[in-house]
Amino acid sequence: MNTGPVILIDVDGVLNPFTRPNRSYRRHRVSPDGVTFKLWLNAAHGRMLLELAEETGAELAWGSYWCDSANEWIAPRIGLPDPLPHVPIPRFPGEVAGGTLGAWKARHVADWAAGRPFVWFEDEPDVAERLTDLLHVGPHLLVSVNPLKGLLEGHLDRARAWLTALRADPSESGAS
Repeated sequence: MNTGPVILIDVDGVLNPFTRPNRSYRRHRVSPDGVTFKLWLNAAHGRMLLELAEETGAELAWGSYWCDSANEWIAPRIGLPDPLPHVPIPRFPGEVAGGTLGAWKARHVADWAAGRPFVWFEDEPDVAERLTDLLHVGPHLLVSVNPLKGLLEGHLDRARAWLTALRADPSESGAS
């Protein structure tokens, strides 16, 4: 298993904002498991994420409820390679300890990362707090994305700075 840093990508609210923020987003109809979704996707995001991974020596992976479906339905529409690894996040059961969607996703991400440093582009508002509650989570940076605007260049710059500092001195990364 790879022990280097990983860049986790959420889909809904991050790559697929809730509304079309600008003309660079195109509407796509996709039907995983026979259910049709209408997505707003920006083809430039694939190139931007690939450049970030290459520049920082990090691995790209899906950190989304789309799981492996993102490889088929999202990756080719934005220019990401198939397959990317994915965090196996099961459907939210509704009633669990810490009963929020953010807590549910954070627990599965921390388990999957298994101490690896990671950056996570995520729009769930309580994920940062939930990650700090998990004792087994490794160094990480949660980049909070506004689900109405989606992933922006500034988010990538923040991740790039953290990952670059991590490469320079792994002991200085800290969880944030």
